[in-house]
Amino acid sequence: MEPQLIKYVNTLNLEEVTPRASKGPKTFSVEDAVETIGFGRFHIMLFLIMGSTGIAEAMEIMLLAVVSSAIRCEWRLQSWQVALVTTILVISFMWGAYFSLLTSFAPSYSWFVFLRCLVGCGVSGHAQGLIIKTEFLPKKFRGYMLPLSQIFWLAGSLLIIGLGSVVTPTIGWRWLVRLASIPGIILVLVFRFIPESARYNVSVGKNQAATDTLEWIAKVNRSKIPEGTIQEPMAENRGRFCDLLDRKYLRTSLQTWVIWLGIAFAYYGVILASSELLERNLLCGSGQGQMEVDVEQDSNGPCFCNMLSPSDYQTMIISTVGEIALNPFNILGINLIGRRWTLGLTMTTTGVFFLLLIICMSRTGLIAILFCLRALVSANFNTIYIYTAEVYPTVMRAIGMGTSGSLCRIGAMAAPFIAQVLLSTSITAGLCLFAGICFICALSAFTLPIETKGRALQQVK
Repeated sequence: MEPQLIKYVNTLNLEEVTPRASKGPKTFSVEDAVETIGFGRFHIMLFLIMGSTGIAEAMEIMLLAVVSSAIRCEWRLQSWQVALVTTILVISFMWGAYFSLLTSFAPSYSWFVFLRCLVGCGVSGHAQGLIIKTEFLPKKFRGYMLPLSQIFWLAGSLLIIGLGSVVTPTIGWRWLVRLASIPGIILVLVFRFIPESARYNVSVGKNQAATDTLEWIAKVNRSKIPEGTIQEPMAENRGRFCDLLDRKYLRTSLQTWVIWLGIAFAYYGVILASSELLERNLLCGSGQGQMEVDVEQDSNGPCFCNMLSPSDYQTMIISTVGEIALNPFNILGINLIGRRWTLGLTMTTTGVFFLLLIICMSRTGLIAILFCLRALVSANFNTIYIYTAEVYPTVMRAIGMGTSGSLCRIGAMAAPFIAQVLLSTSITAGLCLFAGICFICALSAFTLPIETKGRALQQVK
């Protein structure tokens, strides 16, 4: 009996001691804080300010399609020279609105190309805005709010086309360029209301700065952060290019880069091809045969001078509205069947619609196909932006988005020479090339190794 009595006494002692054990300080992660704070007024402000970068970028990109016919006529340009303007723009996506304004004073084609190069330097910040939105949004809202950012791109595209239809024929394309620079200048003044990423601050050991940011967001949202202090492992490094080639992310990175390149190639191809098809009436594979064109011979070769008509602007507006047409279905697909399958299906359909353009059709048919293509390429961009921002941990997210954006620019650089040069020579060859790239991207999307639907953002790799 004595051993049992000792065992009983020891049990009582343990029960008395256990409740008195001192508890450690409460801790929480940035993800816990973001989920606890929830969606509120701060996120609406963030959505409006960072989304407005889409207005500025869309106006600068669509500006090229709107003024291409005007500068072709004024400076007697050939197709490759018009295409070069777009390529130079996307080569240098790094700084902006100031040089956009200076473009309107360009005295010659060479100055126009140089200044558009500098404009491109500012437009690239759009991707960083998406990263900030992704990191501050609760995970259940990301699949809904991020695709809605497309509304701002649509607004910018429609605004520049509408202004082009009024300004270019009356006071000239230079005033259109000046007006296009205004949104970028305004945004510089309001960016000061956007805080630094709390996830980034934690990753570099600035826990107090991250706490201050989260407390301010909670105050704006009339909410609270969890009790305790932020406790997350500090990253050993801030993310390097070689991290993207780590065994864990190598396949994801390579396939994602292929998709980014192909999506940009298709997107800018659709924008520029629509302008070319309308300006030069390249229907039914007929080249310039179906319209009357002023062909002026000079030392540089033939110049096709044909200004956009009011009906052409209307067609561009209708096709641009297509960018928002698939948004509800895109949101449903992203949240129901996941990012990979949604992207794979829309990329496949994009390739099919490029092939449909080969078929001889009326102007109404062309408008319908362009409308669907704009909807599809927009949906593709929505999905890949969300996927890339979610798949990498915080320490790699910026380098992951930046590298993907660089590959995206390569696709955008190649698109003008297909949409504005090859297409005028052989419609079938140009459209088959666009379709083939889309099918390759679709295969890559279907086989991506990681699905990010419902997945919390990772802090470290």
